[in-house]
Amino acid sequence: MKTTLRTLGALAALTAATSASAHTGHGTETLFSGLAHPFGLDHLLAMVAVGVWSAAALPIGQRITGPATFMAALLAGALAGAAGLVLPGTEALIALSVVVFGAMLAFVQRIPARGGLVLVGLAALMHGLAHGAELPAGGGFVGYALGFLATTALLHSAGLGLGHAMLRLQSVAWRLLGAGVGVTGLVLLTRV
Repeated sequence: MKTTLRTLGALAALTAATSASAHTGHGTETLFSGLAHPFGLDHLLAMVAVGVWSAAALPIGQRITGPATFMAALLAGALAGAAGLVLPGTEALIALSVVVFGAMLAFVQRIPARGGLVLVGLAALMHGLAHGAELPAGGGFVGYALGFLATTALLHSAGLGLGHAMLRLQSVAWRLLGAGVGVTGLVLLTRV
């Protein structure tokens, strides 16, 4: 429990040090800006939540499937966004994905794994569109993509570790975590 609380505290401190949204436009996109991009609150919560959910909802040998699904769909969405695909309401859908991930955590044992993976993939597409849309014309997509994929992998790993530590906790801890993530998503939704 102490490890879980320390991890949550570290994530809260990291989040407080970053902006509330990662979609502010960064000018020239580089490896460094790609590394920094996922630290917006919406992306950070979504990516950690995917790892936590995967640790609890997927069989031991398949827990990497949640993060792998997210990263593949994230890259596909980023490519589409960089190619000019724009969906109205993307920011609202990203905030809504945080609400959905909160519900997935709160009711982790009731969400079928396949259904959860579909939700993970759809959310990642929206997050990817936001990443890709911020790449200016002529920007370096490869370096930028390597950066946000590396940070995403680290955040998923942190989530997997947190989820593994939480497996010993009772369902009330999962509901509290899910409620916290979901309420934060609702607050983000009101700011879109």
